[in-house]
Amino acid sequence: MSKYKKLTLPLILILGIVFVAVFGKALSAKSAVKDNRTPIVFWHEMGGPSEQALEQVVDGFNKSQNKYKVIPKYQGTYDEAIQKILQTHNTSTSPAVFQAFDISTAQMLHSGYTTPVQNFIDEDNYDVSKISPVARAFYSNDGKQQAMPFNTSQPVLYYNASLLKKYNITPPPVSPSYSDITRVAKELYEKSGHKTKGMTIQVYGWFLEQALANAGAQLANQNDGHTGNPTQVKINNPDTVEFLNWIKENIKSGDFIDYGSGASAGANQTAGFLSDKVGIFIQSSASIGQLTQNNKNKLGITYFPHPDDKKANGVAIGGAALWISNDKPKNVQRGAFEFIKYTLKPEVQAQWQKSTGYLALNKDSQKTKILKDLYAKSPESKVPGQQLATAKPNYSNSGILMEGMQLTRQLEEVAMETVYNGGDINQALNTADKNINDNLMQLNKANGYK
Repeated sequence: MSKYKKLTLPLILILGIVFVAVFGKALSAKSAVKDNRTPIVFWHEMGGPSEQALEQVVDGFNKSQNKYKVIPKYQGTYDEAIQKILQTHNTSTSPAVFQAFDISTAQMLHSGYTTPVQNFIDEDNYDVSKISPVARAFYSNDGKQQAMPFNTSQPVLYYNASLLKKYNITPPPVSPSYSDITRVAKELYEKSGHKTKGMTIQVYGWFLEQALANAGAQLANQNDGHTGNPTQVKINNPDTVEFLNWIKENIKSGDFIDYGSGASAGANQTAGFLSDKVGIFIQSSASIGQLTQNNKNKLGITYFPHPDDKKANGVAIGGAALWISNDKPKNVQRGAFEFIKYTLKPEVQAQWQKSTGYLALNKDSQKTKILKDLYAKSPESKVPGQQLATAKPNYSNSGILMEGMQLTRQLEEVAMETVYNGGDINQALNTADKNINDNLMQLNKANGYK
């Protein structure tokens, strides 16, 4: 080996050490800056593709500024997460911002564990007018915005447009009545030679509640809890009876197929729809992606149906909102609100809708290239957002702010199943009323409400 090579090797090693020392120090300094950002722990319940989309939102926020770092943590199902939130409040493990589903809203309000986002809206003079008023109304109380809607859906009616065209059946209008759907369902059943059932409606309490909302009716007193704590529920009312009579009529005609209740029912009816076994069903707008991705047929979408003798009042939203915990320092709460504001940006909302099927809540999202391209490719994807935009918020379509909604839903579904199986409508609803009100009375007593 020459003397030059002998000198070169030590020189390379020295330069390498210097390089590592200099740039390693720079990298460490850069990491230290990141580590100095205020951590904002975010608990959520998004799994699968929706979790990936959520992580993109979080990553976008973290890259958009250098003051806060949101740390997302998956907490399981909605019910599981609510219990964890309530149990960890005022401990070091509680989140700064968390996702809570729609029917836990009253529980969150009564807990006293949250800071109304209205406090920060007022501090910032933040303009919420471009955010869907129907979505905001669900999470408002006493004139204050308590939480901000995040993953928002609405129930819509899906139909097999290809089959209707094949059998020369006029599709239902954009905002159909019960009779409009019955007409299409019966025609499809008959013209297909009974190969395709006309329609199905899953045994799901949310759908029954939405039927009431769209009829302009309310389930609970105190304007569904928006003007006071509910003390009485009356599910046996003319609008519920009309909704169930409509279903019963189609069951008797043979054009209705019952897939039952629960997660398996939802999966089975989707499979039945995609395989031409049923032509019409109601489901969340968040199902659009699944129904377009593996569908050999053209997908049709209309608004949730309304009673024949009433105009559509609009349906309430589903999904969840973002809440701020009040057990964290003000600067952490501030960071939580900055993240919430970021999630409502037009482009963020547009990408969220494209990635997940949940609705873009900022009306300026509709002007983005993201959604314009989506609608050009899939025009039906525009319908749920139009349904949300055309509804004017009122007490009937702004959700039910009442504790015990999980059990209420179960009891609603027992009543629906009874009717689907041939039981008497009034008797089924009276039983539901009694059991729901017994549970409500116990909850109110436990919470100190009269």
